[in-house]
Amino acid sequence: MLSGDRTRIQLCGRFVLELGGRRIEDRLPSRQGRLLFAYLALNRDRPAGRDELIDALWPYATPAAAPSALTVLVSKVRAVVGPEILSGRTELRLSLPPDARIDVEDGLAAVHEAQSAVALGDWKRAWGPALRAQFIARRPLLPEHDTPWLDQWRRRLDDIHDRALEAYAASCLGIGGTELPGAERAARRLLERAPLRETGYALLMNALAAQGNAAEAMSVYATARTTLDEQLGITPGQAIQEAHARLLGLSAPTP
Repeated sequence: MLSGDRTRIQLCGRFVLELGGRRIEDRLPSRQGRLLFAYLALNRDRPAGRDELIDALWPYATPAAAPSALTVLVSKVRAVVGPEILSGRTELRLSLPPDARIDVEDGLAAVHEAQSAVALGDWKRAWGPALRAQFIARRPLLPEHDTPWLDQWRRRLDDIHDRALEAYAASCLGIGGTELPGAERAARRLLERAPLRETGYALLMNALAAQGNAAEAMSVYATARTTLDEQLGITPGQAIQEAHARLLGLSAPTP
């Protein structure tokens, strides 16, 4: 069995396949070989039938020779990674070491860890996983390929990115001090990506206020009210209203 700590698969950004400490992505046969391996990696918790793989590899127009082409492709990929990694005939499965690392899985786990820590108010524990999830999710997933199943994963990674920015901004706010500019940057980036995300406005208002920029925070509140009213016909929710109330408290005259 291969050592998992030297087995990693990177699907976001540059494609990387390292098995047992050896980089072998360049040995995979063609773009289709990388796509086949990626599909099996992202679905490694279950076997995949040949019809399913044909649909994944040729989603728009299935050639008549697809079954035989798949057989040849599987044989070539198996010759590279080994039969202990790519097993099965009618149904194929990727059998990686238990502690093998796949970046997409790492991103999912990291954002979950970050959000759990934020919910507990453990800001320092949330900071690292939130940053790690951002680094993974902001890179494009297999950008050279265009298939519907990849679009589903890309939407999932977009959601991871947004949640990671949210958790990172919250953790930076909780830590305070020199991390406050990081909270502001993350909140602004979140709103660039998701201009209707109310938590983004609340985080940005709180980050600006914590840095002494109450007037700018009030401007963000005005933008939130206008955007949500024009786009959705709603008023700001609880998170924004609470941030606004704190701002009013800051600007109220001292008795």
